[in-house]
Amino acid sequence: MRTGAYAGAGLVAGAPARPSEWHALTRYTIAHVSDVHVPPLPPLGAADWFSKRLLGLFSWHRKWKAEHRMEILAALERSLEELSPDHICVTGDLTFTTHSGEVEQAARWLASLGSATGVSLVPGNHDAYVPGALEQACRAWAPWMTDDASAQQCFPFLHRRGPVDIIGLSSGIPLRLPRTVGRVGAGQLDALRELLARIADDGRPCIVLIHHPPQEGAARRGKELLDREALRRVLTEERVDLVLHGHLHRPARATLTGKHGPVEVLGASSASALGDRYAPAHYHLLEFDIEDGQIATTLRHVRYDRALGAFMPGTGEQLAPLPVSSAAA
Repeated sequence: MRTGAYAGAGLVAGAPARPSEWHALTRYTIAHVSDVHVPPLPPLGAADWFSKRLLGLFSWHRKWKAEHRMEILAALERSLEELSPDHICVTGDLTFTTHSGEVEQAARWLASLGSATGVSLVPGNHDAYVPGALEQACRAWAPWMTDDASAQQCFPFLHRRGPVDIIGLSSGIPLRLPRTVGRVGAGQLDALRELLARIADDGRPCIVLIHHPPQEGAARRGKELLDREALRRVLTEERVDLVLHGHLHRPARATLTGKHGPVEVLGASSASALGDRYAPAHYHLLEFDIEDGQIATTLRHVRYDRALGAFMPGTGEQLAPLPVSSAAA
């Protein structure tokens, strides 16, 4: 799938804009997709019957295989092809039990979305289903989670795309019990604070990707981000403009009060869900328009219409404008 080219400048899609190019940009678009649980679930091996994956297999066949549909993912790909965003952000849960067959299947799906410069990915709790699974998934999906500067797969990573900086965090942790909590961890939090401080003077709007929602009360007990309070401190004390997450299988929105202004938090529903158990499939389209030293941000909800078998974009909703510092003007 080809990602779009932003208008006006003739620049390479996915490349960071230099300060001298800001005035040539007119619009940059990002699609935010989450919780695809790429179907179908491959057959499990004998060893998997003695792990938590057995519970996942039972859960999948009892209720989830009827919810996460291949035809909806096909409709998603058609929608992204038509809207042709400049970049795609995926906030986790590509798999259901992180079986090796699922990991490979998800890698093929990622490749169908776009190149490593056109897609940014963070893993979710289902991508860390059992001990060792997250490491396997990260190896297979490394091109979409590689830090620009170090050329290494790491968390947090930084992707400088168009007029924005995209930072990816990992909150998936392996659990033996049937819980779906997440944790960022002190090491990632310290590295995130250092990274945000380092890029703060560049004047580029900053988007943070994470699977679990950081706001209080979004996820019920047993599904929450355990160190969400510590993460919120970093997000509100440093310069962050937007947080994109998944996990809830429904659209969500919150605003954090930040030291440098409001921090919008947007959660996308599952992009493959029929809608019988959770909200119907949905993703965000964010349109960034650069004008007069500010970036006007329009949010569109793109929802799956079951009767039409297609994703339909809704009317635009204006978010708070993002500032552009004099260093980038």
